[in-house]
Amino acid sequence: MQSSSLFLLAVIFLISLVQIDGLLRRCYQCRSRGELGSCKDPFTFNATDVDSEPGLTAIPCASGWCGKVIEGGGTYAIDDYDLATQRMCVQRGPDDNMDRCADTIYNYKKVYMCFCQGDLCNGARRLSREGLTLPLMILLPILTAVLFRS
Repeated sequence: MQSSSLFLLAVIFLISLVQIDGLLRRCYQCRSRGELGSCKDPFTFNATDVDSEPGLTAIPCASGWCGKVIEGGGTYAIDDYDLATQRMCVQRGPDDNMDRCADTIYNYKKVYMCFCQGDLCNGARRLSREGLTLPLMILLPILTAVLFRS
């Protein structure tokens, strides 16, 4: 009886983690040009670094869609002086609601733009679209095996 109660509690906890991720939608907001700023790739910050890093904020995003724009630094660029990276909340995502990156026109300039949906998704790459799906898929069978073996 005790192991089944513990199992149920673990499942409820894991489901609540997925639900929390689905409710809160924030996006990183920052801008870097060349070597200046901390917005450029590789982006090494997480939610706990936001308060201590100048120029980096995590803003609430009503649409739930975050974006990253890279402008300049084309094929013929000698250095990345003109390369600018901006992370932000976008008013709406693609019509098909799919995360993606592609060359496009933004503010009358040719840029490389990425769209993603999720809390702080426009930072470093995640393991999966939901972020917690892969750890849940690994942890749940292990937890089940351990609890029912006893």
